[in-house]
Amino acid sequence: MAGFQAYDKIKIIVVGDSGVGKTSLVHLICHNEPNSNPGYTIGCSVEVKLHDYKAGTPSEKTYFTELWDIGGSSSHQNSRSIFYNNVNGIILVHDLTNRKSHQNLRRWLGEVLNKNDAKDFNSGYDFDPEQFAGNQIPILVVGTKADLAQTLREKVISRSSSIAEECGADEMNLDCNDCKCLSPGSTNAVKLSRFFDKVTERRFYSHQMPQNQFGNVIKRTPCTYREKAGTYEDVS
Repeated sequence: MAGFQAYDKIKIIVVGDSGVGKTSLVHLICHNEPNSNPGYTIGCSVEVKLHDYKAGTPSEKTYFTELWDIGGSSSHQNSRSIFYNNVNGIILVHDLTNRKSHQNLRRWLGEVLNKNDAKDFNSGYDFDPEQFAGNQIPILVVGTKADLAQTLREKVISRSSSIAEECGADEMNLDCNDCKCLSPGSTNAVKLSRFFDKVTERRFYSHQMPQNQFGNVIKRTPCTYREKAGTYEDVS
């Protein structure tokens, strides 16, 4: 473990209803193998993974990625907020065979963004797109139990997630018992790596990007230039 101290760290929390498969997902991501004996998480469990930022480019650098698996039981609601400090990224997890778990993702995101505002999960929290616009925390939406969903409700696999659209987040569906779902080069593996890159960039490189008065990164489109008297002027 001492060798890990040389790496810069990023913190990603994994939230969603109890029983949706957060622990199995985290285990698959970090160990590249199914979790043969998943249990219910009490409080929080942390797994780690080394991520190569911008792998295969001259800018490649390895970062220490912490995945905080937050227990979804309502009995621990009042103590969960202590895990929401200094968050660099959020993975929202829902069960593809349980529509309610998908609907509750709005409340989970609302709880994380309003960590200092104590409310009852079932009635108080909801996701406000305008509020999120000022946070810009990278988000990934993951649907689990894709193998069961394919059998029970095939159309659910292709149904887009409204919260993913509102957040501008990537989403992916997988079977946590099948390590091929995250095999190198697969669509899900590419999305996951891209998400980790976004989190890393936001955490360590945002100071190199133009920001507005609120400290939010401004996404700039490429400019068009034309030659004029030996100089260049922006005409975009």
